Amino acid sequence: MEVVEPLRERLVAAGVEMLEQVGAAQLGLRAIAREAGVSHGAPRRYFPTHNALLAAVAARGYTDLRADFEAVQADSPHARLELTGMAYVEFAVHRREMFTLMFRHDLLEGAGENLRVTVTRPLFRRWTERVAECVDDPNGQRALSLWTNLHGIAVVVANRSIEAVAPGTDVRRLVATAVAQHLGSPAT
Repeated sequence: MEVVEPLRERLVAAGVEMLEQVGAAQLGLRAIAREAGVSHGAPRRYFPTHNALLAAVAARGYTDLRADFEAVQADSPHARLELTGMAYVEFAVHRREMFTLMFRHDLLEGAGENLRVTVTRPLFRRWTERVAECVDDPNGQRALSLWTNLHGIAVVVANRSIEAVAPGTDVRRLVATAVAQHLGSPAT
């Protein structure tokens, strides 16, 4: 007997799959319903608005990013932080549309998934814990500053803007340098 995935999960999975193909702006409820093989009205049962469905798709992205962070293994806290930063950049490169959607809190706020409380802040807390394993950071300012630096790197690398100003940049070295600058230790 075939196990049927719950409809809400099918809709989110269809949205995740379609996101990279068409982008968030073109990711409509009807298109997702069609991809999931259900009537165009079916999504409204779980997602009263388009943004509610986008928020559920973004939540899946945060889950995947957290899994990428947790999969990082290294011999030292500093190396683990560098590799976590690189995992962040690689996520942005390989899942550009998802990455963009995940950080559109202006679009997703109030859409029903409560992303800030349930996924964004816990993921950032995990990041601050990784920074605190390396340096004293009682108010989290180093963690915040490093994250904003890495987010900028992720965006310019994912959008290939870096090639316009610094062709051939070694992204791993760029991430290592950013980590070293914020932690006060030399880049390797």
